[in-house]
Amino acid sequence: MGQILRADICVIGGGSGGLSVAAGAAQMGARTILIEKGEMGGDCLNTGCVPSKALIAAGEAAETVRRSGVFGVNGHEPQIDFAKVHDHVHGVIAAIAPHDSVERFEGLGVQVIKGAARFTGPKEVEVEGRRIRARRFVIATGSSPALPPIPGLDEVPFLTNETIFDLKERPDHLIVIGGGPIGAELAQAQRRLGARVTLLEVASLMGKDDPEAADVVRQRLIAEGVDLQEGIRIESLARKGNGIAASIKATSIKAISIKAGGEVREIEGSHLLIAAGRRPNVNGLGLQAAEIDYASRGIVVDGRLRTSNRKVFAIGDVIGGYQFTHMAGYHAGIVIRNALFALPARVKDNAVPWVTYTDPEVAQVGLTEAEARERHGEAVRLSRWSFAENDRAQAERATEGFVKVVTGKRGRILGVTLVGRHAGELLQPWVLAITRGLKIGAMAGIIAPYPTLGEINKRAAGAHFTEALFGPRTRRVVGLLQRLP
Repeated sequence: MGQILRADICVIGGGSGGLSVAAGAAQMGARTILIEKGEMGGDCLNTGCVPSKALIAAGEAAETVRRSGVFGVNGHEPQIDFAKVHDHVHGVIAAIAPHDSVERFEGLGVQVIKGAARFTGPKEVEVEGRRIRARRFVIATGSSPALPPIPGLDEVPFLTNETIFDLKERPDHLIVIGGGPIGAELAQAQRRLGARVTLLEVASLMGKDDPEAADVVRQRLIAEGVDLQEGIRIESLARKGNGIAASIKATSIKAISIKAGGEVREIEGSHLLIAAGRRPNVNGLGLQAAEIDYASRGIVVDGRLRTSNRKVFAIGDVIGGYQFTHMAGYHAGIVIRNALFALPARVKDNAVPWVTYTDPEVAQVGLTEAEARERHGEAVRLSRWSFAENDRAQAERATEGFVKVVTGKRGRILGVTLVGRHAGELLQPWVLAITRGLKIGAMAGIIAPYPTLGEINKRAAGAHFTEALFGPRTRRVVGLLQRLP
């Protein structure tokens, strides 16, 4: 072993959360070391959020051409150069990469070490023959695609989010296993870019989202030609010619094209995408040597994001829970306050937003209707407004979807579900409202510019008061007041 490097804070993992901690710590004057064994920017930049949204944008452009006939424009089937789609995706990555580069972080004063880190004890990490001791460590190693236990999977070629964006030729028939956000987004994008797509989901499409909202997406996917198979069991996978064959069997009445309990159906495809969840990256870190507790769902942390070794924090996907880039960034701020300033900052998860970037988008913050009813019972009230009742949505022929606001006692906002055009953008005022503990009257009282999609939020909030404002009691009061001189 060579000399010992010393730091105030050592970050393991150069993804979104790790980079945020490293940048903040260095700029605040802390001696900072960042260790990354792969590409700077992590999954989000290289194989996740950025390339997927770039591919989705390409698919949206193609779909806009197809649908332009409704506006009196020459709608037609677009010609798609898939190699140029690939170049577009990687061009977007390249445009963002300098912000996450080694050079930028070294310019901020961070010592960047490329290699795989491993704890050799509670207070020391080894990487590429170098020993590092720090006052605090932060584990931000992220997650990787989980591989389901399907017979034959180890004998067939398959794609994950780590490899699908390298395709330079359009898949002829893409079979997607997993109907969560990643599977739904990529299934729709590939379909819009001209591929045949079969989406296999053992339970329900987007099962963690509000069922009503998920159904809006379900109907759009089917309308666009995605062969959606829900409520099925995947019996096996096998090579077939130059492609893949998936044998499936229905397990519920949700299954389409096959009967529950019936015979096995075989689906042949040219490519296979596994999008069946994520697993935390904990292997090879030497966590036992560091006296850090962990389980299959990730590293165990307390409300301040401290591990069982109080000198070590863990953030982002590696701790399980909400596996979103924006949560990793939020965790970074919590760690900075704890590790550098000794402030007892704790994670609050009552206003965590998430968005699935299908078309239409699905966005959620706070409790879903089902969660609210389970926790608050009869105190729960719903207020809603549809995109079909919004003039801007009508003008843009984007009338699918709704906003649903869940409130508790005295109008406290418990959660909001949005499904529709730009749902992720429309959700943000509700995130602020829940974060600040505002009541629904605050949203009802704003002045919303006309005509905007944002009016839907004000209208939904106003609907909360409809019964009281226009009910018999109000009518009696108004009638009495009108008799006064």
